[in-house]
Amino acid sequence: MGEGSMKNRRFRLQAVWLCVLALAFTIVGCSGSSAAAPASAAEEPKETAAAAPTAQPKEAQPVSEATPESAPAEEGPALPGLKYLRAMEKKYAVQFDVYYYEGGYKYLVIGDGNRYLIVPEGKSAPDGLDKEIKVLRQPLNRIYLAGTSCMALFDAMDSLDVIKLSSMKAEDCYVDRAAEAIRKKEIQFGGKYSEPDYELLVNSNISVAIENTMILHTPKVIDMIEMLGIPVFIEYSSYEPHPLGRTEWIKLFAAMIDREDAAERFYNEKVALMEKIQAYPSTGKTVAIFLIDSTGKAQVRSSDDYLSKIIDIAGGKNPFTYVTVEDSGRTNVNMTMEEFYATAMDVDYLIYNASGYSGGVTTLNKLLEMSSLLADCRAFKEGNIWWIGPETYQRSDKLSDLIADVHSMLDGDDDSGMTFLHRME
Repeated sequence: MGEGSMKNRRFRLQAVWLCVLALAFTIVGCSGSSAAAPASAAEEPKETAAAAPTAQPKEAQPVSEATPESAPAEEGPALPGLKYLRAMEKKYAVQFDVYYYEGGYKYLVIGDGNRYLIVPEGKSAPDGLDKEIKVLRQPLNRIYLAGTSCMALFDAMDSLDVIKLSSMKAEDCYVDRAAEAIRKKEIQFGGKYSEPDYELLVNSNISVAIENTMILHTPKVIDMIEMLGIPVFIEYSSYEPHPLGRTEWIKLFAAMIDREDAAERFYNEKVALMEKIQAYPSTGKTVAIFLIDSTGKAQVRSSDDYLSKIIDIAGGKNPFTYVTVEDSGRTNVNMTMEEFYATAMDVDYLIYNASGYSGGVTTLNKLLEMSSLLADCRAFKEGNIWWIGPETYQRSDKLSDLIADVHSMLDGDDDSGMTFLHRME
């Protein structure tokens, strides 16, 4: 290693300790104030289907349609010194846009308003670039991936080699090849999203930290990572209104690492599978996805949630369409078991969301321990209680497979060939 590189590393390591001291000072300084203290590690919400954030952070408001900065393909956003070529074609995603420019430059616009310019290796960012645009310098092949749902997308395009650090441990990872890579330490544990190992980030020469929106609850962590010279990219795939919009984020990540062809092939296969299912007529059968929380209340998915939309795409009907929330970022709606039973008693199929704090409820006996009311439901009497596990949330690459599972369930198939659905016995 050259003398310049050594000096740079020493500088960055010194910055690590300055960051840690700054955070400690912030915590101590705020401890006596009237502001609410940050949640402890035990209180932090888990990024699972059962316990996903129920409201959008105030720091950013993702859009529900294409971003205002999206422009007709023949025009494109004007960037100083760069010649616009084309926009990435998308089918369902509305939380990102990718624009291509001569020389390999790519401009990313995210639904939260953040903008990023990907600068090819050996080239410079153009003079006069808006200071609000974050620069990501290729090669982006040493990534700290904080979050669970996007690991599967890198795996789907055979690109786990660019992930060097992860916020997941092997036992928490349901992407088989990624879990094996973590066990072999080909992907190292880089700390939780809220408590990253800053020194390891520096020593691993991380080129970009990819975070999900949970990081917005700990903005100091964003500041500290960027103080180390590591850009932070926040992804909003969980706010996509269509299930295949979540999967389409594979194309954005592919743009970061120049693997668009692999991502396009994979995504087109998943879209074709979904559209084949959509070609069949609706069964008219009702399906409700629910869980029972620690207080004994039922939780159902809001009518505009992606899991609710999966039911519709698969040919079913959500009996809780009347359930809406003022904040479109929420995913779960609480109600008493009596309120839930009033609708669920005549539902054709019930799917229990056995993940997060509701994990382990995978048998009928366990379910009845949660609420004996369920024994009177028609779905229970007819043996049509099913369950999905925590892997469902992580496998954003296989949401079309979940659609296929629900469709097979509605057709009366058993669970032998299904990916996510299991009949509760």
